[in-house]
Amino acid sequence: MADGITIAFGPMGPVGQGDLVLFVGDDLLLAPAVVQTVGQAAADLLARAAASERFKGKSLSALAVPAPSGLDADRLLVIGLGSEKDRAKIDWPALGGFTAGKVSGRVAHVALGFPGLDVTAENAADFALGARLRHYSFDHYKTKKKPEGEESKGTTLTLMVSDPGAADAAVMATDAVANGVILARELVNEPPNVLYPEEFARRTEALTKLGVEVEVLGPGKLEALGMGALLAVARGSVREPRVVVMRWNGADAADAPIAFIGKGVCFDSGGISIKGAAGMEDMKGDMGGAACVVGTLHALAARKAKVNVIGAIGIVENMPDGAAYRPGDIVTSMSGQTIEIINTDAEGRLVLADVIWHIQNAYKPTFMIDLATLTGAIIVALGQDIAGLFSNDDALAAKLTAAGEATGEAVWRMPLIPAYDKAIDSKFADMKNTGGRHGGAATAASFIKRYVNDVPWAHLDIAGVAMSSSSSEINRSWGAGWGVRLLDRLVRDNYEG
Repeated sequence: MADGITIAFGPMGPVGQGDLVLFVGDDLLLAPAVVQTVGQAAADLLARAAASERFKGKSLSALAVPAPSGLDADRLLVIGLGSEKDRAKIDWPALGGFTAGKVSGRVAHVALGFPGLDVTAENAADFALGARLRHYSFDHYKTKKKPEGEESKGTTLTLMVSDPGAADAAVMATDAVANGVILARELVNEPPNVLYPEEFARRTEALTKLGVEVEVLGPGKLEALGMGALLAVARGSVREPRVVVMRWNGADAADAPIAFIGKGVCFDSGGISIKGAAGMEDMKGDMGGAACVVGTLHALAARKAKVNVIGAIGIVENMPDGAAYRPGDIVTSMSGQTIEIINTDAEGRLVLADVIWHIQNAYKPTFMIDLATLTGAIIVALGQDIAGLFSNDDALAAKLTAAGEATGEAVWRMPLIPAYDKAIDSKFADMKNTGGRHGGAATAASFIKRYVNDVPWAHLDIAGVAMSSSSSEINRSWGAGWGVRLLDRLVRDNYEG
């Protein structure tokens, strides 16, 4: 049992107690498969029910009827796959999530191995991935008892396929990814009094069980490294900052690593430039980029990805006490560049600046991708279904875009032009930490770019998608765990030997 759901694979055959789940096309084109599976009497019942309910088998639609006598099942559930064109490009995780939502709390036998559709082991594994992610919920802090008997109710799925052994093998990789997504969701959903920088760093150490090397840098080490920008953000909090560097060595030791870097502001009050009270509680999720990096390292290590990866996160709180940094202050980053503080609520870029500088110089990665809930401006531009992508490298941007299309974690490339860089020039220092209201996501990306040398780099502004984003068939959680599937697919398609 994991997250309230148990999933197993089995052959097509008698189903026993529980639901029997079947799939049909938009005009019941797969009716012969229905007859073959359930018999003529049950198929006739479904046909009459479909006519009565005007069910046409459109994609992600469902019809449920009590099973007729003679069929060893409690209920028949028919799920639509749409037209022949739709069936050629089925989103298997979404189909799995939709199906799991329809049989929540029940025992169900899902006839994935139906005639008329080529279902591979990988398709079945993706279906299981979607079902698991749909069933995730965060209710650790609820103390009110559920109705009697409901506590123990879980969902049990038996996915009937043509080759259960191959599906079992394929699901090992998707389970690793699912666990990475769920870990990221857990981190984002945790309250800030529980998940503060020291505790966040402590939780990353669990990755050592998977073979990940974890190094936690405390305040003394950060001072010695000269991370003045990151430390400035942390000054107003009683919670001391941390930087965590995680290493997964899955390839030849001589191979240069790739690097994922995440912003981890465990709570962002805005500091002296304090935010408004409305919605401030959501700022516990301002560490969604760091959560994604940790979840991705978990996924890659758990499935033994053949690649060398650095995951680095800068973890701080941004609070407004008497020691807090102020508008007008000038701080010196690890790179030696100086920064005039215009707004203390533009703090995430300061954290990323020092961590990026450290990673590119200490580990010489082949490329770097940073992820950050960085700006409200990207939500204004792109809403809450797509992340903003900024990059200095067309090839890396194209690979990220393709991975986004494959996983549904979509990105949209945004411009980086000299005018945005000029907007962050300062009269008193090398740069200022905000370029003003206009083009806010782009000027923030331009700030980060000043800390990138000749390394291929991409910045993902995930403010709209990491928390309180649009729900989907595979996510009903406030913290989405966004980006784990994207980065895993990027690595799997392009960088594993």
